[in-house]
Amino acid sequence: MPDFNYEFPSKLPFAGTSIFAVMSKMAQEHNAINLSQGFPDFPISETLIDRVHHYMKLGYNQYAPMPGVPALRKAIAAKALSTYGISYDADTEVTVTAGATQALFTAITAFVHSGDEVIIFEPAYDSYAPAIEACGGIVKGISLKLPDFHIDWNEVEAAITPRTRMIIINSPHNPSGSLLSSDDLLALDELTRNTGIIILSDEVYEHLVFDGLAHQSVCLNTRLASRSLVVGSFGKTFHATGWKTGFVMAPAALSREFRKFHQFVVFASNTPIQHALADFLADPVNYRDLGSFYAAKRDFFVQGIRNSSFDIYPSKGTYFQVLGYSRISKLSEMEFAAWLVKEHGVAAIPLAPFYSKSVNQQLLRFCFAKTEQTLSQAIERLCRI
Repeated sequence: MPDFNYEFPSKLPFAGTSIFAVMSKMAQEHNAINLSQGFPDFPISETLIDRVHHYMKLGYNQYAPMPGVPALRKAIAAKALSTYGISYDADTEVTVTAGATQALFTAITAFVHSGDEVIIFEPAYDSYAPAIEACGGIVKGISLKLPDFHIDWNEVEAAITPRTRMIIINSPHNPSGSLLSSDDLLALDELTRNTGIIILSDEVYEHLVFDGLAHQSVCLNTRLASRSLVVGSFGKTFHATGWKTGFVMAPAALSREFRKFHQFVVFASNTPIQHALADFLADPVNYRDLGSFYAAKRDFFVQGIRNSSFDIYPSKGTYFQVLGYSRISKLSEMEFAAWLVKEHGVAAIPLAPFYSKSVNQQLLRFCFAKTEQTLSQAIERLCRI
């Protein structure tokens, strides 16, 4: 087909293909072990699959209500109450989305106007900045501090201006595996009190927290919750990333605005999956022990590479482990990641694309949401370097 030759201005002139797609494609081309893109390689619950099939056979295959199936919204609200002690109205304050990325994009689109400033913490999940820029917003990136990827709240205070519309936080944090503490939430509360700043809290790994630590949701702070949209993901919680089903919890006023845009982006999410998830959430056993499940995988991976030439950074949550390669090479992160795939058959994600400015900290993110067989093969190859 002839190319469209009229010159048009791009809304995202510097955006390329997502690093996740790039590295997964490279892994496939070189038959490498893919520890780059964050998806499990083990099966999901047969019970959950059976529930989806059950509702499909019953004929629940047409559009769901725009905000989500009522039973699932009630189950989400019930989980928030039992987990965090906060009450959300299932009818007016809970919305089911087509995955967390859609929820994040819709939230940014709903509230960020041209010229608004949005503070993000880098390395930041790579969908934040493009969504902000597509709305005409201004990204103000603040770098997390190594080696534990913590926030310097003095820098945040200095970055806030009368044009600050939103602050996006992410805990447990992708890609670093770090956690926000209760002190972090207190600092955020102090800085945003008596302002119109909206908090977008990406909490998709809320149940993947290790070593006896607790996830510090904004839901635990009443004032923060009153200005926050909290994003969750069933794909992360139930190992079903391909189902693309997430949710947003927010006060009624924020939810109303969110839904104005949600209805024109996807209108509604997958109907039989929503009904199945509502049933599955009824038993907390289905998500309560995820932290210990993934901690065991992290420990298996870390123990295996402890005597390698990689430096191990702390992972307190998610299913990601950051490794440093400064003792191996001076290559840039993208160059080293490509070399690792081509020469040693292991795919990882460089952290550099998660920053708005050019950096080379010689760090890679590895996904350990894999079977022990997959991890063992990767460990063997990494230890040979």
